[in-house]
Amino acid sequence: MSLPPFEDTTDFANADRGFVAALTPGVVKAADGRVVWDDGVFAFLRAECPGTVHPGLWRQAQLCARQGLFRVTEGVYQVRGLDLSNMTLVEGGRGVIVIDPLVSAETAAAALALYREYRGERPVTGLIYTHSHADHFGGARGVLPGGEAQGVPVIAPAGFLEHAVSENVYAGNAMSRRAVYMYGDRLPRDPDGLVGSGLGSAVSTGTITLVPPTVDVTATGQEETVDGVRIVFQLTPGTEAPAEMNFLFPDLRALCLAENVTHTMHNIQTLRGAVVRDARRWSRYIDEAIDLFHGTYDVGFASHHWPTWGHDNVVELLTGQRDLYAYLHDQTLRLLNDGLTAAEIAEELRLPPALEHAWHARGYYGSVSHNVKAIYHRYLGWFEGNPAKLWEHPPTELARRYVELAGGREQALAKARGYVAAGDLRFAATVLDHLVFADPADPAAREELAGVYDRLGRGAENGPWRNFYLTAALELRTGAGGQVVDATNPEMAMALTTEQLIDSVAIRVDGPAAWDEDLTVDLVMAEEGRRHRLTLVHGVLTHRAGPLGTEPRTPAGLTLTLGKAQLLAMLGGGSPEGVGAEGDPDLFRRLLSVTTEPDRLFAVVTP
Repeated sequence: MSLPPFEDTTDFANADRGFVAALTPGVVKAADGRVVWDDGVFAFLRAECPGTVHPGLWRQAQLCARQGLFRVTEGVYQVRGLDLSNMTLVEGGRGVIVIDPLVSAETAAAALALYREYRGERPVTGLIYTHSHADHFGGARGVLPGGEAQGVPVIAPAGFLEHAVSENVYAGNAMSRRAVYMYGDRLPRDPDGLVGSGLGSAVSTGTITLVPPTVDVTATGQEETVDGVRIVFQLTPGTEAPAEMNFLFPDLRALCLAENVTHTMHNIQTLRGAVVRDARRWSRYIDEAIDLFHGTYDVGFASHHWPTWGHDNVVELLTGQRDLYAYLHDQTLRLLNDGLTAAEIAEELRLPPALEHAWHARGYYGSVSHNVKAIYHRYLGWFEGNPAKLWEHPPTELARRYVELAGGREQALAKARGYVAAGDLRFAATVLDHLVFADPADPAAREELAGVYDRLGRGAENGPWRNFYLTAALELRTGAGGQVVDATNPEMAMALTTEQLIDSVAIRVDGPAAWDEDLTVDLVMAEEGRRHRLTLVHGVLTHRAGPLGTEPRTPAGLTLTLGKAQLLAMLGGGSPEGVGAEGDPDLFRRLLSVTTEPDRLFAVVTP
């Protein structure tokens, strides 16, 4: 597969255009002195591409590493290179509107300080979240600390709060552990390790916060005026995020494309794990944007990467991205209806030359291979119809049988090394993976597999693929480690609905340990005017809500009258004051006694 021409340096010119100043030094620290962001560790990207990195990914990493304050157009600025995402600042009559305040409060505060150093001490007069992913709201308290949020409109697409918090609760631990692989958190920042993710350089490790929205965007065409600045919104639910929106600043002739249109092929399903996105809907909303905003802007900017200037150039980008997701969707459906499996489609499908040779459509973050498999899964699920795969053994048992089939450990290892020597790294990884799962204490198999992952990672054009391979090699050699981010901090937890809080308990119930329990607890939440009935029976915690004043048909074994903060404290094992209790107070303790805490460093590349 050939690359687009490196002689085309338009992206480099655009990434540097409007540069005002960099944060110097590019280091951001938490209150306790811990470094949560260090731009300087990516200085090695100024050199020529080494043999340990795919040249296309090196080019993308160089572009993403440009750090500082940039002028997009009159009254619109961006801070880039201080986190995985961008923070955009739009000047109003009295202050500044912040769009997407990065991942961490610390980096967001540093970005705002950099802006103010060159544009003056303007107060934050509005906050906009383009969508419901943490890298676009996590730094909220860095720009609106404490009381400064009072009276400031916080605008988000309909459904934002539900999706922003639920993703970090239901499967949050597994996603966070896999994100260590996807973003290469444990890798050294050098040409042999992390060079970037394709979407940005890295993820900051500061404090994730959330200021709840005060204004919901519920319809395309909705117009709001914030600090004298007119904004026209386009809702795009179910695209890159379940709740997302594009929007136009008509008086500034600037179009915000959120994360729906970036300078890479995006993910239909992220490798950290997430609900499969709708490539068909994604494409159609981009097409709607082309028509809806035609002729009204001179620059398009997004929540990642660099802007695109010139109306026709933006339309060209939109058109290419529209066709990229539509092509992946339609061709996957065509081939699956011919009976091809997900893996077979991933091998066969290639992009049209016009897209394959467009830098913005390259697979730096998403890839044709894993996006095709995600689309297949969205329509047909995990089972591909072959009954041999309907009831396979789990990985360890399957591995032992494959090693036995190969003639034992020595024979399997020798054959794997033969595939390595022949350059068939993909199958060598499969054989060696079986050897490791059959005997995870086998040092020769672990090191051989780690070496294969090193080579696969160095050849990967896709940032997350590289990070997965190299992190796997690291953990085969040193074991699991590092820090898995816990996004369920008290502020995030307070943003959960009571139903979501109860769900977070239900998914931690150890079913077998609770088989013999039969109890009912009522939570009377006066502040929301509802009663929540929790029933634990057959190892399942179910709950039902209804308005206060309507008595249940049967009494509960325990009724607690409390607020959300008190409920959170009790779920954490505390005994807050002011909780009313009627009935057997031991029931709540029994309920919590059958819940478990997830393993934050569960094994990924070993059993």
